[in-house]
Amino acid sequence: MSTKAVFHQTLATLTEQIAGRPLDAALADWLNQAHGPESDVYQRLMEACVMGVREGWLCEREGGGIRYGRVFKPEDALHRFSVDVVDMQDLAGPHHSHPGGEIDLIMPLTQGATFDGHPAGWCVYPPGSAHHPTVAQGRALVLYLLPEGQIHFTR
Repeated sequence: MSTKAVFHQTLATLTEQIAGRPLDAALADWLNQAHGPESDVYQRLMEACVMGVREGWLCEREGGGIRYGRVFKPEDALHRFSVDVVDMQDLAGPHHSHPGGEIDLIMPLTQGATFDGHPAGWCVYPPGSAHHPTVAQGRALVLYLLPEGQIHFTR
């Protein structure tokens, strides 16, 4: 099975566990406890992301110093979440809002790198939230799960 297929299968299992749950601090806590940096799921996802970048099917676009790309559009197998991955180093990305919320998996490639002040692990933004996604203290890959793929960039 290809790295991309294993990645999809791991995400389908994960999204099944979070489908229908409110996107809030309780979900972030649960994700960090159940699937934090020491877990098998986190390790499989990070390994697939690193390999995907190396193989060229992840983060295939670049703009403003950010490598990015939508890996999977919302689909039933992923419980209507889209999957995007960005590769950022010491910069703030474009301001955007999340109508349905956003679930982020932070995978530092530089020890100690953070995403919006969060270390390795998960953070969750509730519906209607907005931010300038910021990686500091090094380089990180960040995986975004967006309900129905909804994201609005500020002009």
